[in-house]
Amino acid sequence: MTSLTVNGTVREVDVDPETPLLWVIREQLRLTGTKYGCGIAQCGACTVHVDGAAARSCTLPVGSLTADQRIVTIEGLSPDASHPVQKAWLELDVPQCGYCQTGQIMAAAALLQANPNPSDEEIAAEMTNICRCGTYNRIKAAIKLAAGVNRG
Repeated sequence: MTSLTVNGTVREVDVDPETPLLWVIREQLRLTGTKYGCGIAQCGACTVHVDGAAARSCTLPVGSLTADQRIVTIEGLSPDASHPVQKAWLELDVPQCGYCQTGQIMAAAALLQANPNPSDEEIAAEMTNICRCGTYNRIKAAIKLAAGVNRG
């Protein structure tokens, strides 16, 4: 058995320690907001927070985590979609297909937690998630809106 603290709750899961966190989140914990994209930590659709930092859960073995580490999924970011990043995403109608957006939101929230007023260059350097629809300009604008920066 492995103990994980996910969205503030300690959960016990019976999985092989090499199982990627993504599959524990989706299959054992039934939190399906975190998406599978590439399986090689390149696209970012599976982004969650581990102790406040963005982490690609598709290649993160559960055995490398401890019960005292805080894992937050999109479901745990806010109970009512009131996180500033979520509100900015809605206000600017960021997604097209929406598949990558939970990972984008989680990456943006971690960025703003670490850097509350990022420059365009810092946003570009930190936001490495892939969006096949190409909504990168709206993603950047939403990050700036959430940060309270004039997006003009």
